Amino acid sequence: MPHRVKLSTVVFLVILQGAAVVLFCGWYIPLSSPCGSAPSDGKVHVLLLSSWRSGSSFVGQVFSQHPSVFYLMEPAWHVWTKLRNTGAHALRMAVRDLTRSVFQCDLSVMEAYLPERHNVSSLFMWSHSRALCSPPACPLTARGHFSNQTQCLRACDASGLQGAQAACASYSHVVLKEVRFFELESLYPLFQDPSLDLRIIHLVRDPRAVLRSREESARAFVSDNNVVLEHRNVPAAEVQYQVMQEICRSHVRVAERALRKPPPFLKGRYKLVRYEDVARNPLEEIAAMYEFVGLDMSGQLREWIHQLTHGKGKGSGKEAFKITSRNAADVSQAWRTTLTHSKVKRVQEVCQGAMSMLGYRTVHNDKEQKRLDADLLVPREPYRFSWLPAKTDDSAKS
Repeated sequence: MPHRVKLSTVVFLVILQGAAVVLFCGWYIPLSSPCGSAPSDGKVHVLLLSSWRSGSSFVGQVFSQHPSVFYLMEPAWHVWTKLRNTGAHALRMAVRDLTRSVFQCDLSVMEAYLPERHNVSSLFMWSHSRALCSPPACPLTARGHFSNQTQCLRACDASGLQGAQAACASYSHVVLKEVRFFELESLYPLFQDPSLDLRIIHLVRDPRAVLRSREESARAFVSDNNVVLEHRNVPAAEVQYQVMQEICRSHVRVAERALRKPPPFLKGRYKLVRYEDVARNPLEEIAAMYEFVGLDMSGQLREWIHQLTHGKGKGSGKEAFKITSRNAADVSQAWRTTLTHSKVKRVQEVCQGAMSMLGYRTVHNDKEQKRLDADLLVPREPYRFSWLPAKTDDSAKS
């Protein structure tokens, strides 16, 4: 005689099964492929994580000019500008959510931070993106050719963001440069999102060189400084050093989280790069960054990078936000002859931990500072500060 099962029992079993699925998705799958989310379809998402005046605009262009890359420069600038009376800590989730949407080529998220009637030119530094100067966003620059920022400014402004969004969807790599993340934890949901294949390139620079560059463009950072310092009342003479301290602390937080007992989903997704290493060996270091995110370097790109990094001089204050041909090695050393030793000593004090961790030697007097033959960069072993994506089980163990 068949057993009869009460309806209440069936309902209970269905609920129990559903709960089991939810728990399974919540506990196990986040490390690989959360339930109900679309796969990344082979698209690679790269966050160039850095700080102001750390060479990130140059490295950003190295990615922007690659024919496989859709690049945007600091989309979170819009969040900080719109909500400028809020502190960095409170804004971190809004910045994270905007970053996720832009990685997914949903630029409608920008609407909340743009003027009611906005064009592509409403996007921060939009003309720095070769993809916004090329089809389908703009017919000016053929895909695979280098863009000209001046020509793009004149020819490629368009109403709405539909063309930009279509362009984003047509590339294999989406690269965003950001200077407004001060820790990795807020990014964890992006690492765990199966619709994203997120890689982080963490670009750092000698804090003394950063200070020197920031001083040249001090007025441009007033609003950002207030957000970084959570609108605290800081004496004017101390603002730059307090900001540098927060920047240095953030580099330590990010690097320590990624390199010392990191969560499993970070493996193969983080690479630490020092600007000084890029300045000394640009082709080698850039090739390594390309390899890390799955891009090839063409002969045309090699020539462009060589010309960009082997110009003359250090660049002027007027060129602070422009990508011009300069001598990269001279740029990285400029602080040693232009900063007073009292300023160098102060920034060494507030950034002591970061300098030690990242491999920057301190100087103890003015004479030592100006001895340009004395190398202040601690050599590092290849990939000491980074993981490469694991291609095989054997490589994952190394």
